[in-house]
Amino acid sequence: MATDMNGTRIARWLTILFAGLSGLYLLFGGIWLLVLHGSPYYVIAGIVLLAVAWLVYRRNRWALALYALLLIVTVVWAVNEVGFDLWALAPRTDVLVIFGIWLLLPFISRTFSAPVTHAVAALVIGLIASAAVLTYAAFNDPQQIDGTVSAQSAATPTPDSQAADWPTYGRTQGGTRYSPLAQINEQNVKDLQVAWTFETGDHKGPGDPVEITDEVTPIKVGDTLFLCSPHQILFALDAASGKEKWRFDPGLKTDPSFQHVTCRGVSYHETDAARAATTAQAQAALPACSRRVILPVNNGHLFELDAATGQRCPAFADNGDLNLQNLEPVKTAGEYEPTSPPVVTDKVIVVAGSVTDNYSTSEPSGAIRGFDVETGKLLWAFDPGSDTPNAIPDDQHSFTKNSPNSWAPAAYDPQLDLVYLPMGVGTPDTWGGYRTPQQERYASGLLALNASTGKLAWFYQTVHHDLWDMDLPAQPTIADLTDVHGNVVPAIYVPAKTGNIFVLDRRTGTPLVPAPEQPVPQGPADGDWVSATQPFSQLTFRPAQNLRDTDMWGATMYDQLVCRVMFHRLRYEGPFTPPSEQGTLVFPGNLGMFEWGGIAIDTDRHLAIANPIALPFVSRLVPRGPHNPAEPPAAGQNGTGTEAGIQPQYGVPFAVTLNPFLSPFGLPCKEPAWGYVAALDLNTNQIVWKKRIGTVYDSSPLPLPFRMGMPMLGGPVTTAGHVFFIGATADNYLRAFSTDTGQELWRARLPAGGQATPMTYEANGKQYVVIAAGGHGSFGTKLGDYVIAYALPDAK
Repeated sequence: MATDMNGTRIARWLTILFAGLSGLYLLFGGIWLLVLHGSPYYVIAGIVLLAVAWLVYRRNRWALALYALLLIVTVVWAVNEVGFDLWALAPRTDVLVIFGIWLLLPFISRTFSAPVTHAVAALVIGLIASAAVLTYAAFNDPQQIDGTVSAQSAATPTPDSQAADWPTYGRTQGGTRYSPLAQINEQNVKDLQVAWTFETGDHKGPGDPVEITDEVTPIKVGDTLFLCSPHQILFALDAASGKEKWRFDPGLKTDPSFQHVTCRGVSYHETDAARAATTAQAQAALPACSRRVILPVNNGHLFELDAATGQRCPAFADNGDLNLQNLEPVKTAGEYEPTSPPVVTDKVIVVAGSVTDNYSTSEPSGAIRGFDVETGKLLWAFDPGSDTPNAIPDDQHSFTKNSPNSWAPAAYDPQLDLVYLPMGVGTPDTWGGYRTPQQERYASGLLALNASTGKLAWFYQTVHHDLWDMDLPAQPTIADLTDVHGNVVPAIYVPAKTGNIFVLDRRTGTPLVPAPEQPVPQGPADGDWVSATQPFSQLTFRPAQNLRDTDMWGATMYDQLVCRVMFHRLRYEGPFTPPSEQGTLVFPGNLGMFEWGGIAIDTDRHLAIANPIALPFVSRLVPRGPHNPAEPPAAGQNGTGTEAGIQPQYGVPFAVTLNPFLSPFGLPCKEPAWGYVAALDLNTNQIVWKKRIGTVYDSSPLPLPFRMGMPMLGGPVTTAGHVFFIGATADNYLRAFSTDTGQELWRARLPAGGQATPMTYEANGKQYVVIAAGGHGSFGTKLGDYVIAYALPDAK
């Protein structure tokens, strides 16, 4: 009996302590929020909880009734703020519901003065009301769009002589990421199983930066799969078995100053004679390097290898090794990195690459170059920051420092002989007061060049005077559309970090979907300027309205309150709010709503599959001072090795910190969803359906399968089987969805992060789906070295 009494006494004092401390926290935090013009709810809730603590101390049964009133008021307030959105309601109610159940437990409720029946009943009603609202919200997602692709969109796949292959990064040079294969379809995709697994043996080493990533999409030609690992080791695998045929190691030596160690893919080229050789005897008679694989390496080199043997092509550059550092103004290894596969035409390799973001005003050029595919001879150059972009410097000169670069994969139209390059901004990214007009001219937009000559065809700028790193991050996609007069118009779809998808006539760059200029926030940092307007495409996934403090989130009411205070303390006036010393909320964030995965377009059904993300960042300018020098260390330029945290921006008046907008618990301050999959009808430019994707299984302390909608890195591929595949999410799964409805049809657990775009092909009459599962360092997913193929089981 004495033990029971002591236990009850401890429970009662714990109740008083919890209610009292929570009340004080909410009261004082709520006052702070109220001063910042936020919601008065937290002040009221804090006062009520303090009163509850006092009533519990006095053993007064009205503590239960008062708490029941708080529960009901909270539910009404929460629904009024966010509607019936389960994950938005959860932090507003979770702690209160749990504490309400605690108050009903016998060892607590019996400590109150009798009679307690009516007070207990009131609290039970409050809990039932809360449970009813949360249950309803669990089955009614207001962020979800339900729909079905019109039957009129159904079409027979266009005949494709290369249907069994995936010969380029986006399957086609136009980057459609669409396969006409249909052996795997909506009915049987649930039966997919592992066909083979290949382990590259390429792991993160002590000299690697945080940003080591496995983002490769393999290519498949004939009976061979070609892929590269993070250190650009090139593998040739048998497409049916996954067995290694050969490998080539370029011997990349990294150090922590590299901003990236990654390889998104390789390119393939074959001569006319190789294309014509249709028999085994004819193929055996071909000279070496009739079929070639082109491998970009992060130290600024490009290798050309015989596709059959993996041996270097001796006639190409220096025994198969082309030094891309030639004519660069800065030759520090790791500051210029070709991370994406180049475009390869019949005659020309078109090469671009990334440069270190936000390091200094003295960085490599983003010059784009065309090289002879057989000899490696420089045929042309386009230096976006030069007065004369096509001028090729002599040996005593170099390309322009800090020219805007193109780091994402490009697209190519062989009929027009135009290559379409998604352009970034000249670094540093977040303060542009020293940029020249030449550096602004071809920044943050789509650049169309003649692939044979490098001459400018047209340029369309998607962000003016970019201060947010809102470059074009993905391969654009070529797909024809039909105009209002029934004419077929050659189009190109250009996904942007802003969430806009710009639709342009690929002959001229003229918008085919209106993208009017709209006013944007003003007030730049000292010495800088901002554009008065920015283009906003009418085909878009950008949020319909600006973020509000009601959109702030957390695991509990406590960190949600902190996020609301943080939100009000930042500068935020909507998209394109200028960077500031105060700290600017950047939404869409630096990851963008679209990243390098791009979109997939079913060109037979005029249907686009997209996976936009929604994760705000905070950009804070840091003025120069004793601990923030304007010049790099005397030892020389060493890069930063990261795209988050402090970025030095040597040579301009400010450094900058760039980080996701997170709560003190490390959770996003914006409510979920942070990632979706969606279908766009390209005939109407309307979203047909949109669904959350991804769980917190690999992100939370406990492996919970809650489908909240997770951030992603990677893109979708779609097929004529009315199925699309995507990895990308922060949980380790490859998923298959119906393109008609967005219903998840199948998922496979991956042994590491799947931050790569999958692909599909046919070998020996069987369709395979392949993804690299190697993880992503800065994204925080599990690292590995796996390449996994899935297929339907053999018929018995």
